[in-house]
This record gives sequence, structure tokens and C-alpha cells, in this order.
Amino acid sequence: MSTDTLPVADTRQVVRAAGRLIAADKGAVAVTVLLNVLAAAAALGAPYLLGRIIDAVTGPRVAGAPIDALAAAVLLCALAHMMLARWALLLGYRFGERTAARIRTGFLSRAMNLPASTVERVRPGDLAARGTTDVDAVAGTLRDVLPGVFVAGTQVLFLVGAVLVLDPLLGVAGLLGLSGIVLVGRWYLRRARSAYLEEGAANSDLAEELAATTAGARTIEAFRLYRSRLTVGRAAIARTKRSRLATLRLRSVYFPVAEGSYNIPVVLVLLIGGLLYLDGRITLGTVVAAILYLRQLIGPMDTILIWLEQLQSSSASFARVEGLAAVPPAPATAAAAPASDRIEVTGVRYAYPGGPDVLHDVHLTVQPGERLAIVGLSGAGKSTLGRLLAGVHRPHTGTVTVGGVAVADLPPDLLRRQVVLVTQEHHVFRETLRDNLMVAAPDDRMREALRTVGADWASDLDTDLGEHPPTGAQAQQLALARVLLADPHTVILDEATALLDPRAARAAERALAAVLHNRTVIAIAHRLQTAHDADRIAVMDAGRIIELGTHDDLITRHGPYAALWRQWHG
Repeated sequence: MSTDTLPVADTRQVVRAAGRLIAADKGAVAVTVLLNVLAAAAALGAPYLLGRIIDAVTGPRVAGAPIDALAAAVLLCALAHMMLARWALLLGYRFGERTAARIRTGFLSRAMNLPASTVERVRPGDLAARGTTDVDAVAGTLRDVLPGVFVAGTQVLFLVGAVLVLDPLLGVAGLLGLSGIVLVGRWYLRRARSAYLEEGAANSDLAEELAATTAGARTIEAFRLYRSRLTVGRAAIARTKRSRLATLRLRSVYFPVAEGSYNIPVVLVLLIGGLLYLDGRITLGTVVAAILYLRQLIGPMDTILIWLEQLQSSSASFARVEGLAAVPPAPATAAAAPASDRIEVTGVRYAYPGGPDVLHDVHLTVQPGERLAIVGLSGAGKSTLGRLLAGVHRPHTGTVTVGGVAVADLPPDLLRRQVVLVTQEHHVFRETLRDNLMVAAPDDRMREALRTVGADWASDLDTDLGEHPPTGAQAQQLALARVLLADPHTVILDEATALLDPRAARAAERALAAVLHNRTVIAIAHRLQTAHDADRIAVMDAGRIIELGTHDDLITRHGPYAALWRQWHG
């Protein structure tokens, strides 16, 4: 099982990534900010005007007091605030959708550019959770949360500023009353990031275990592994439950304390404002306006507090999404293309992370156009050597070169024109057969490639393979057709025909041999009939090549290959 985990971006990297997203649409951001400022300013008019109306009613009667005009102005301020806020939200949502599309596109691009060795080592559930749950969380935040939070934040600043302008003493009292929200917010923020990162990791672990159990359902049934898989699944569920309860405990403290703090500034302003009014230092309208401003804080503060929790959750998701940027790209240091198609393996040793060497001092030369078969018992190191030849892994010591250039140093686009690895695991996309071939080629050439590998079932290139999924054997034929269309000079078949029945496998291998004439074919095979047709055979055992020669030569030696051949024929 894979043990490596993908990195998680730190706070500075997340902030820089957010800055790049904002800069990519800075015109829309600037207009949104301006509209929010204007909407917040319009919202300030109503409480101030209501205060003036109260002063006009409670003060000395003055002929022609403009109460009606003040009331009309209150209505105009409310309408202006509503229209400006609606326009700002509309632009904010559009910005969020465009930015969400950029995040999804960037994640897909980074995932597709991950080194093959990295993809093989990491837990597939982790990558799947980041590309689905985490990306959706970030996209939802950008679409729904950020516009609302920005509007609410602007309103809070303007409302607090308005109270300070009305009367500095009342403004200070209101700010002191809000200190409880600030304190509980700091307490929450110090703990929320790590808690939500743990929740994300637990979700990835659960997705991994569910995917592994589902994919291995037949194996579980055949070997009666129900109890062990239930134990593993329950442990993953328990971890997910613990992580979610931990974030729930944070919210159960954060929200009640914050909600209770709303009334403190209003009470302080009532007490201090009442004393100042009785002392004749301020008017009743000023006290009422200040209280109305503070009561107006409840709406935007509620918005901020509610969405702050989701912001913490989505920022943790954003850190996991941006973590892909921290994966070092595959080193590609080759300055020139290979001078020939000759493959050289010299003194190679290799070990998987945290394990012992699985290849020991391997030497091998593969001439251009040669058909080489690599055989041996399970665990002999055949597939590992195939991945080194394909540039998926880099040897710890020794070299693997093509035309004098290290295979692992070739850029991906050049590498796949040189060497293509075909394994037993083939992916079929929920697209048409034509789209699944993955190569821009004329229809006639696609049909010829399908006929060559014996895919008689693939007569209609417009067949939707999502609605009509192919069998395992048909998926392998599709993968072999992709190889023919890619047309590399070296093809490594890692038991690529294992799921075909013997007759179909034989026909496909013969067809490949005919089509790939003058090209190098390295077949890692468990069927010795494949080895029989090869130019040379390399026999591996315990990470070493212990025999090398033609079929007839190895049979006459009466060594390990001859023993395997006798066992194969019963």
C-alpha cells in the first residue's frame, strides 16, 4: 500500500495563492470593492437621519421642520443600499465562479504533471479527496462566502466609524464591548487550522479505505477478509468521527460566546449615553443613532461569524489543494535528445522508500529493434526493472540510459516518444471510443490500430464507453491500440496481456510484433510462450539477472529458465 502523503501548503503559500487569484481578476475586484464601500456608506444614512428626526420631534417646535424630507431621505438611503449591495454581490459571485474555475483548472494541470513515481507512491484516496471534496469546498467559499464576508466586513468598519464620529466616548464604549468577540475569535483561530487539517486528512484516509475495499471486493470475498477490512474501515471512520467532533467542540464554544457578546456594546452605550443625555452633553437622537448603528452590527457580524468557520475549513482545504504545487517536478536535465535507441542498464540498484534493495547490480543492454522478454517468479524485480527502463523511477546507484542519455532525465514529452510502459492497469474514460484512444489521428488509422490488437468489438468509434463499459480484456486491447498510435521506438509490456485469454493474448502479441518491426519490445511476461518468441530472454531472481540468452540456448543450459519451461508445459 502507498505510504507517502502529498504536502500541505503553509499559511504564507495559501495567502500568496489567494493573492494571485485576486490579481488575475483585479478589475472585477476593484469594482466590487467600490460598490461595497458605496453600499456601506448608504447604509449609514438611515440611523443618522432617524436620530435627526427624533431630535426634531423631541426638541423645540420649529415651523417647517423637515421631518417629511428626512423620512424620504431615509427611504432613499435604504433603496440605494439595497441596489448597491445587490450589484456588489452579483459581481462578487461572478468573480467567485471564475476563480473557482481557475482553481479547478490549476489543480487538474498540477495533478496531470505530477511525476509518475509520486502518483504511484501516494495514497490515491488523498489525491481523490483533494480533487473533489477540497476543491469543491474552496470553490463554494469563493462563490458564496467571500462576497458576503467582504460586504459584511465593510459594513462593520463603516458602522463602528459612524459611532466614533457621532460621539468618540460612545464609540470607544462600543469597541470595548466588542472585545469579547475579538478574544473568542483569536482563541478559535489559533486552534481551527490544525483541527480542520486533521479533519481533511481523516476524510482522505476514509476515502482511501473505502476505495481499496470496494476495488478489492472479490478478493475480500474469496479470502474471507471481511473482519480485517471491517476493522480497518471502522478505524478510519472512528478517526473521521474524532476529527469532526474536535471541530464541533470549537464551534460550540465560539458561536455562543460570540452571540452573547453582541449585547454588551449596546448595554454600555445605553448606560453611558443615558448619563451623557441626562447631563445635557449629547442629544437623545445621538444616543438613538449610536444604538441603531450598533444594532445594525448584528447582521454583518452574524455573517462574519457564521462564515468564519467555513473560511477556516476552506482555508485548510485550500492548503491541501495548493500542496500539489510543493511537489517537486520530475527532474529533466537532459540537454539533448538521445543519439540512438540503444538502452543500457549499468550497475543498477534500487529500493522503494523505507525498504531494502529490490534490484542488485543489474547490467543489461537492449539493442534497437530487439525483442527482449523478462521472466521470473513473482517478486523477482521484473516490474521494478520495467519502471526504471520507462523512467518512472530513478536508480539509487548505477545508470539507465537511452542513446547515452539518462532515461529519467528526459522531459516527459520527449520521454514518451522514446519509451512507453503498458501495464495490467488500464483506465477507460467515460467518453467515446475515439476520445479514449487519446491520440489525434484519422479514423482509418484508429480502426487499423484496433484491428491490429484484435479489438473486433470496437467497430463504432462513437460508442460511449461510459454507457457500454469494456471488459478487462477489451480495456487491455484499448491500451495496446493507444501504444500503436503513439508509435514510440521502445515499448515495455508489463504483463500487458495478462487479462486476455491465451489465444487472444497470442494473437495480440504477434500483431504487436509485426507492427513494431524494427522497434524495441521489452515484454515482462508470466506466459513463457511470450518468451519463446523473443530474441533474447532475461531471467530474474531476487533482484538479479541470473540468465540471459535465447530460448533454445537457455533450454540447453538446463538452468532456472529450463526448469520454468518444464513447469509451464506440465
